[in-house]
Amino acid sequence: MEDCIFCRIAKKEIPAEFVYEDGEIMAFPDIHPAASPHLLIVPEGHIEDLMSSQVTDGKIWEKMTEVAKKLIEKNNLKSYRLVLNGGEAKLINHLHLHLLGEVSSQRGL
Repeated sequence: MEDCIFCRIAKKEIPAEFVYEDGEIMAFPDIHPAASPHLLIVPEGHIEDLMSSQVTDGKIWEKMTEVAKKLIEKNNLKSYRLVLNGGEAKLINHLHLHLLGEVSSQRGL
């Protein structure tokens, strides 16, 4: 999609500081971090939502969670949160997973 910011990042039209990239998945810091680190794990191809037909076989979701595990280990995170917003809850219409590190152990969201 031409107007999708994540597609434009994947095409290198918008610069990003990649912490992971393999041709299928890219990861980079969120521009409005809510934690340290706050990374976005994003498929390079445009997929609007977890409910998309492109996710039916689960391979892209599996790949995204594998990348999350690598980044958790790489950043030596003792506490973390993985967040997926979908439907009307997402701000960007492109599937992405938030990895938020060093999250407090206090209960509540």
